[in-house]
Amino acid sequence: MKKTKKNNRLTDKKRTAVAAYLFISPFFILFAIFGLFPMLFSFYLSFFRWDGLDPMTFNGLNNFRFIFSDPIFYSSIKNTFLIGLLGTLPQILVSMVIAFALNSTLIRFRNVFRTLIFLPYITSIVAVAIIFGLVFNNQPFGFANYILSLFDVGPIRWGAEYWPVKFAIATMVFWRWVGYNTIIFLAGMQSIPRELYEAAKIDGATIMQQLRLITLPMLKPIVMFVVFTATIGSLQLFTEPLIFLGRGFREEGITVVAYLWRDAFVYNTFGTASAAAIVLFVIIISLTALNLGISSLIGRTKKSKVS
Repeated sequence: MKKTKKNNRLTDKKRTAVAAYLFISPFFILFAIFGLFPMLFSFYLSFFRWDGLDPMTFNGLNNFRFIFSDPIFYSSIKNTFLIGLLGTLPQILVSMVIAFALNSTLIRFRNVFRTLIFLPYITSIVAVAIIFGLVFNNQPFGFANYILSLFDVGPIRWGAEYWPVKFAIATMVFWRWVGYNTIIFLAGMQSIPRELYEAAKIDGATIMQQLRLITLPMLKPIVMFVVFTATIGSLQLFTEPLIFLGRGFREEGITVVAYLWRDAFVYNTFGTASAAAIVLFVIIISLTALNLGISSLIGRTKKSKVS
């Protein structure tokens, strides 16, 4: 009888486990088809020459040799990091300041401002890129050039010069993501006990001192998360340069994702595109490991200080 009860219990546990796996299986099936398989196929394809129609021919490491001998590939890596830095660093600083203001009691209608600051994130990225393409038009009647003309500055070719291209694309990234990061920082700030701010006010601390001595130390995990996600997002930048520069992708603004997309869907060289994707994958993994290492180092430092 005891063995029968144990067998029934095991059977019930197995049934529950099977039911649970069945409920979550659609996600894993879709991920395997549309996520895992393309990634593995890219690894495989990076060692072959293929135009999408003819049979694949083994190419060894020649695809990697080609991209590492291509100056435009190095320009794409450099552009990706520069645009990411120009768009991410100011974005994080500004979103933190806005979140601190929205979390305080100094601003009225805070819910309205929270909604407005988040609207750029849910706006169509194609529409955003088109509008900013008009703002940063190369002609003198472009909005940015018109503003510069008020200060007696000549028109700038935003879509053709080295730094203006990067600044225009970084501005799109900044405008789109600053609201999203503001909401993340705001959620973190709302978890900080308000008694700390009240005690600081009683002690005569200014707003800047509250931000430096209370908010920033308590937000370290949130800051690391935002830096991590913003870095990964900047490395995957594609739509903004595509809409702003067109399918030609000038060397001044081409990113790594744009480079591999151009090789795959413009030049039909899927082997070199896959090789570029593998290099981007290695870069992302390396930066992820660096981020995790810095996070663990900060955690160990805090523990040692407490002990």
